[in-house]
Amino acid sequence: MLAGRHILLIIGGGIAAYKALDLIRRLRDEGARITPVLTAAGAEFVTPLSIAALAGARVHQELFDLTAEAEMGHIQLSRAADLIVVAPATADLMARMAAGLAGDLAATLLLATDTRVLIAPAMNVRMWQHPATQRNLAKLRGDGVLMVGPNEGDMACGEHGPGRMAEVPEVIAAIRTALGHGPLAGLRALVTSGPTHEPIDPVRYIANRSSGAQGTAIARALAALGADVTFITGPASVPPPEGVAVVRVETAAQMLAATQAALPADVAVFAAAVADWHVAEAAVHKIKKQDGRLPQLRLAENPDVLATVARMTTGRPRLVLGFAAETEDLLAHATAKRLRKGCDWIVANDVSPATGIMGGAENAVTLITAEGHEVWPRLPKDEVAARLARRIAQALGKAATDTAAPGDAA
Repeated sequence: MLAGRHILLIIGGGIAAYKALDLIRRLRDEGARITPVLTAAGAEFVTPLSIAALAGARVHQELFDLTAEAEMGHIQLSRAADLIVVAPATADLMARMAAGLAGDLAATLLLATDTRVLIAPAMNVRMWQHPATQRNLAKLRGDGVLMVGPNEGDMACGEHGPGRMAEVPEVIAAIRTALGHGPLAGLRALVTSGPTHEPIDPVRYIANRSSGAQGTAIARALAALGADVTFITGPASVPPPEGVAVVRVETAAQMLAATQAALPADVAVFAAAVADWHVAEAAVHKIKKQDGRLPQLRLAENPDVLATVARMTTGRPRLVLGFAAETEDLLAHATAKRLRKGCDWIVANDVSPATGIMGGAENAVTLITAEGHEVWPRLPKDEVAARLARRIAQALGKAATDTAAPGDAA
């Protein structure tokens, strides 16, 4: 599966470093080539000799190694691999990555690289839950760093909770996905995200409170499963994900045009909070106050991006998902919206101010399909995205099986 792929493995300090030895062995069994980098803290738990024996390669440890610099400088080392894996990724190493520090070989490689990075965090539960670690994690995710784990369980320190490094088979699965071997490999995905801004005059506009965080997370999750993603975003407050094609728009009309230009696609996820109306005749110049008289704004309906694509008779994506942001009667309104728009699934959420979901870091959704509905627990938006991406992969895989000719069946 990983034959011929080159992985730069950075081993951080922590008891979970012992898992790196099994990880190296299993990766080599699949044909991968490993270049190991051992931090000073990592060397307190596993030895360079054991790593070199399993990897069949020299272990890199020192930033100022004249021999290594002559043979392959640290800049080249950081870019020669297909993927950089940090396992275990300690709280300290994650903090240095987030801050962009370069005080040792591992941190310098991570700062100098243009290669995708996958981290497997491992630390004490209190360290994992500390606001500083969570801030660093958010920064790394925003920078496009991929993550597997951590898991919940008993710690070497005697505590219990999230912070255990993911098990080796989980890390290998994440590596396969990061290298394009995921279940959506070869498929095209379209994701819309963020708000739209509908101009009133050159300085004012109609908008909403969408941050674009959920759409960004979905695009990242689909890409992590191997999909070729086109990400169409309004003026969101969160940066777009790396590794996807980004198309920036302002208005609903521009979003529709960009969506149509991005087709065909296998799946389309319409997570954008598109404004329902625009000002029919936006002012060319800034509107001035006029002795207390209010300006007369005539509104016109915006094009319905979701319904337009869902009702296509030719070239319609195999799976079309819409979002329903409601403040009351969530299930009834969202179910009716799915039927009215003609989409396959609706992801519904309650965006009442008391929930903190609109613009927040978490989401609580109900997935509505033709078969019924599922209520998901409140989760970080990245977790909602990962769960939704897996469901999409399952649905597209089943659809491919159902439509295959009898002779094509395995």
